[in-house]
Amino acid sequence: MEAPHSPAPAIALELTVNSPGQMGELGRRLAKILRPGDLVMLTGELGAGKTTLTRGLGEGLGVRGAVTSPTFVIARVHPSLGDGPPLVHVDAYRLGGGLDEMEDLDLDVSLPDSVIVVEWGDGKVEDLSEDRLHVLIHRAVGDTTDEVREVTLRGIGERWAGADLTVLSA
Repeated sequence: MEAPHSPAPAIALELTVNSPGQMGELGRRLAKILRPGDLVMLTGELGAGKTTLTRGLGEGLGVRGAVTSPTFVIARVHPSLGDGPPLVHVDAYRLGGGLDEMEDLDLDVSLPDSVIVVEWGDGKVEDLSEDRLHVLIHRAVGDTTDEVREVTLRGIGERWAGADLTVLSA
C-alpha cells in the first residue's frame, strides 16, 4: 500500500529587519526568486511592515502603479512593465468567510500567471495552492526600537523544497 502524499517539508529562514528601508530591500530581494504561480502569505500585526515588504516586492518585479494597502478594495492588480509576472496584492483582513469569499476574487484564475501576495490570509487562502511562501513578521521584543522586526520565511510544498532562501539574507 502506497503512503498518502504529504507536502514537502517546510524550508525556513529567520531574519532581523532593522528599518522600513530594510523591509523594502527584503521585498526587492524576494522578487528575484519569485516566479509566476507563486503564492506569498504575509502575517503580522497592523503596522508590522506587510505593505512595505510588498512595495519592495513590486519594485523588484518591475510592476506598474504604487503598491499601497488594498484594505478597502480587497485586491489590486499591478501589471508588469516588462516581461515579468503581474503582482496581485490582496488584503484579506475584512474577509471573514474564508475561501468562499476569496473565490469571488478569482485568485485561482490569476495564480498561474501572477505572483499573488495576500496579507491576513491565514486560514483563508491555503487551499489555493499546496505550494506557498509564508512570511511572518513580528515586532521584536525587549530593548529595541519600534522599527525592528523579526521575519520568518517558510516555504511550503514542492516549489520551495529546493529553494535557497538564504539569498534573502544577503
